[in-house]
Amino acid sequence: MNLNPRWLLLLLSISAEVWSVPIDRNGGKQEAVHIEEENQEENVDTGLYYDRYLREVIEVLETDPHFREKLQTANTEDIKNGRLSKELDLVGHHVRTRLDELKRQEVSRLRMLLKAKLDSLQMDHASLLKQFEHLDPHNQNTFEAKDLELLISTATKDLENYDAERHEEFKRYEMLKEHERREYLKSLDQEKREKEEKRMQELKEKHRQHPKVNVPGSVAQLREVWEETDGLDPQEFNPKTFFKLHDTNEDGVLDEQELEALFTKELEKVYDPKNEEDDMMEMEEERLRMREHVMKNVDINKDRLVSLEEFLKSTERKEFNNVKEWETLDDTKPVYTEAELQRFEAELRDKEEELKRRADTLRQEQELLKERGKALEAQRREYQQVTVPKQQHFFVF
Repeated sequence: MNLNPRWLLLLLSISAEVWSVPIDRNGGKQEAVHIEEENQEENVDTGLYYDRYLREVIEVLETDPHFREKLQTANTEDIKNGRLSKELDLVGHHVRTRLDELKRQEVSRLRMLLKAKLDSLQMDHASLLKQFEHLDPHNQNTFEAKDLELLISTATKDLENYDAERHEEFKRYEMLKEHERREYLKSLDQEKREKEEKRMQELKEKHRQHPKVNVPGSVAQLREVWEETDGLDPQEFNPKTFFKLHDTNEDGVLDEQELEALFTKELEKVYDPKNEEDDMMEMEEERLRMREHVMKNVDINKDRLVSLEEFLKSTERKEFNNVKEWETLDDTKPVYTEAELQRFEAELRDKEEELKRRADTLRQEQELLKERGKALEAQRREYQQVTVPKQQHFFVF
């Protein structure tokens, strides 16, 4: 699926799965762009439960010359506030027909999904209504301007909340890890527990021993990319050239994936997948924190994109020459309080008890079915003993 970059940047820009391809010092920019374009269709995913529907609608709309022209000239606000949706009335009949078909397919998909969830008692009324936020449920047969407006507004809202959800998922991951660590230590005798605690502490200290991590977006961090990734002379560092080198799809802005690709060198100082003490989930949380730091300080108009003008302005600020070391997760952990951990553990206990109750219920039902099966088998045998001799007697007669 070949999507317009503007749509991708505004609606698909925070996919967790896609990283822009860094510039190889030997292969050069063109090779990186070629690889990225080859893999873009396969990898780009918003993480939204209606991702496929969103992308198919975008693809169909871009087949209409009028709408494509309006899209090229639209700004971020035009797309977000719904003004672009009004252009739907001017698209071709075949486009509207295809959009109608997509909507009916999406409604059908949601019905099946909701039925499955309701059957398993895993969804409340509020969650049920949320499943339809990205389309107009009052009109289930045709795709109208209201549908496009709802699709864009819902996707924008969901993507804006995506980072917060990722942070929350990471917090739960860290709490689960700590819970499992404590439970494991409880299972050991005193001697083994002391030995294991010592080993864990040594691994933690080993993880902390790493080179200085530069503040993301600082001159030291960018010069390091310029020299080690781009293979250029550090004395000839030029912000404008740097921006153009790392605008890998040449659309005039740095999106979130292109920014995150710049942090690879810093992350490699702290995390190595080969090391037992390095957690790759923590590395991705660190990457997210770095990107948020840069966006907060550079993205002036808060459109989740960094323009050349914004980038150059950031290099003129005194913070650009920041020589401080970046505070990693090790310096800010834990990401949860002891009270939050206790509530989390109480949640786990409740879930375990619920699963145990369900397992007991299933066991009881299984035993009941076995008893009924035995009773039926006994009745069948009794019936055979009564009826078979009579049939034999009848045929002898």
